Amino acid sequence: MQFPESWLREFCDPALSTQQLADLLTMSGMEVEELRPVAPPFTGVVVAEILTADQHPQADRLRVCTVDAGTCSKDGPLQIVCGAPNARVGIKVPLAVVGAELPAGDDGKPFKIGAGKLRGVESLGMLCSARELKIADDHGGLLELAADAPVGADIRGWLKLDDTVFTLKLTPNLGHGLSVYGIAREVAALTGAPLRTPAVAPVAPAHEQRLPVEVMARDLCGRFSGRVVRGVHTRAVTPAWMVERLARCGQRSVTALVDISNYVMFEYGRPSHIFDLDKIHDKLVVRWGRSGETLKLLNGSTITVDEQVGVIADAQGVESLAGIMGGDATAVSDETRNVYVEAAFWWPEAVAGRSRRYNFSTDAGHRFERGVDPALTVEHVERITQLIIDICGGQAGPMDDQVLALPQRAPVMLRVARAEKVIGMQISQAACADVFRRLGLPCVEADGTLTVTPPSWRFDLQIEEDLIEEVARVIGFDKLPDTPPVAPVTARIRREAQRSSHDLRRALARMDYLETIGFSFVELRWEQELAGNADPIRVLNPIAAPLAVMRSSLIGSLVQALRHNLARKAGRVRVFEIGRVFMRDVGVADGPLTVAGVHQPQRVAGLAYGAALPLQWAAKEQGADFFDVKGDIETLLAPRRPVFAAATHPALHPGRCASIALDGRVVGHVGELHPKWRQAYELPQAPVLFELELDAVLDVPVPVFTPVSRQQPVQRDLALVLRDDVSHDALRSCLQDDPQGLLRSATLFDIYKPAAPVAGLAQGERSLAVRLELRDAAATLTDERIDAALAAAVARAAQTFGARLRT
Repeated sequence: MQFPESWLREFCDPALSTQQLADLLTMSGMEVEELRPVAPPFTGVVVAEILTADQHPQADRLRVCTVDAGTCSKDGPLQIVCGAPNARVGIKVPLAVVGAELPAGDDGKPFKIGAGKLRGVESLGMLCSARELKIADDHGGLLELAADAPVGADIRGWLKLDDTVFTLKLTPNLGHGLSVYGIAREVAALTGAPLRTPAVAPVAPAHEQRLPVEVMARDLCGRFSGRVVRGVHTRAVTPAWMVERLARCGQRSVTALVDISNYVMFEYGRPSHIFDLDKIHDKLVVRWGRSGETLKLLNGSTITVDEQVGVIADAQGVESLAGIMGGDATAVSDETRNVYVEAAFWWPEAVAGRSRRYNFSTDAGHRFERGVDPALTVEHVERITQLIIDICGGQAGPMDDQVLALPQRAPVMLRVARAEKVIGMQISQAACADVFRRLGLPCVEADGTLTVTPPSWRFDLQIEEDLIEEVARVIGFDKLPDTPPVAPVTARIRREAQRSSHDLRRALARMDYLETIGFSFVELRWEQELAGNADPIRVLNPIAAPLAVMRSSLIGSLVQALRHNLARKAGRVRVFEIGRVFMRDVGVADGPLTVAGVHQPQRVAGLAYGAALPLQWAAKEQGADFFDVKGDIETLLAPRRPVFAAATHPALHPGRCASIALDGRVVGHVGELHPKWRQAYELPQAPVLFELELDAVLDVPVPVFTPVSRQQPVQRDLALVLRDDVSHDALRSCLQDDPQGLLRSATLFDIYKPAAPVAGLAQGERSLAVRLELRDAAATLTDERIDAALAAAVARAAQTFGARLRT
């Protein structure tokens, strides 16, 4: 909600400064998000009238103007050289006289005006555009002022540039604050300053023409008011004061009729619609839509409605989206002469969420879905009618007002003792009653209780806590005492054998990965293709149509982050994410941290693309591959030793993918992106990705002291011939399975696989060279014991894999 302070003070003018007023609103629950001056500081700019505008003798695009600056010039009219295309005789424009200071430029210094010469002609000042005064972005020419602007008047005072624009960030329950009058009503309640409520006099009918209106859906529209206005001049110019207020509310001027409707919406919070009467066929019908009906809206888009969307139709078809936006077919234009002004009460639940179905939002829908006062539809039509007649002329017809079904406000009771307990301070019943009186909430007092009947404009008062909130915010949240909680606050202590996710983030950052944060709701395509999830959990009300399901893997988010970076010419991308995933699991029950039927574990995933190392002189550029990322995972999980085994994953290359196991349990996968997904997602080359269970990564064994052995280790090398299908991990596990405990490690250091068969190696065989380390912590190893241990190791390999010593 955005509005100028000057407009607010016309309704309620408390004895507070701008900052004090902003602080008061914020402490009452209406957060002031921004205070912005209408114009930056400048001096010496006055209203001037151009008396003559002659062509410059030495420049085709310059004019030599004589301007009247009133009493600002003791020597009479001033000569000004100007290059604006709209500089002409008779208009009134801003003039910066000699000595004036205009708003600061890019260098931060104010621009001082002095006397000078342009192409040999003397110029005693500068005629200004709105952009040069920094009150608008328009730089098409001089800022033309109203004809009644007094010559010589200070431009800041005439245009009210010493005003401040308030921007409020209102919560959904504060729909009654979506107007200048609504905010003024709150300020009056908070400060006790009088609230000025302008009287809206009925417009006397000048003819008897009516438009038949049939309301078929009471659950859509509870009240419908309107009237015919004939003989309207739609090409009339919107008054400057209205254009200025709309601009300061963030609304550009369109046409006089549209501006009037918008003005009353900002003034009283009442969205309305003005139809071209001559384009309506026979009558208006308020009803729910019918499947297959289409409507071209004022924004140019064509939508298809159904039985869940309210519409206003005529005898031939749909003409308006009820409470949201009008249709193009009955929109007013320059040729419009007769109009129908409509103001209605649309039930909030009948409007809520409808515009989001069509991927747009409107000020009208924003207000109606929060609730608009149903009691003042007639008064607001009268206000709009009077403004139309004043600005565009015309003759009003009789008022039509159909009251069908208005909200029934159930009384809400406040217990004073309960209010004291919730607010945390002593408060009397008289103080509560005074708060309700100031807010305009009628109440009935009893012993220790107050029963409030919410007025027509308050849709948020439904339970006792709502009334308690009203008492607290009128008192002021800053006035509430600082009371420590009664219950002890006990931190959840992390196990010693578990590191924090922040430690994990720092570890990944040290490996040159950057953290990303993605949405938990993702595209259906990502789930089906990259996670192999045919039935993901769907979002009932997605913020955008593509983001329709909950993710069960982080890989899709990382691939999208890669595409985003590649589109911005990033050649090397290393990113990671720690986040929650969502999977169906009927075994999960409701609990403090769980939802029935949904398993929500956390994962950590990473992606490496491009060069393995940053550009440098000491190493040649080489692309990151499977083994680079495998090394990162081993570093991340150290001192635990993961086991990598060939595996498959929906997102990864079938021949370049491995499962990652800890203590015999698979906790993740690593591999290169599948070629078909690399092509489908338009990636120049395949990235390497990994995804791990977060809980498994956070577990780190507590270090245990082991004394340094007094005995020296013994190393022996073996060259074993094995079949090609025997993996290194399997061989190492077999060799280290020493019952005597002497063989401490087995390290592969060479693989020999000749291109053609050689002596000692048959087809389908290879030679693996392994270095064995033996040690006995209690005694020095003798040659006999070493030879026996080696023989036993070879025997185990022979028995398990058919291995033999290479000769």
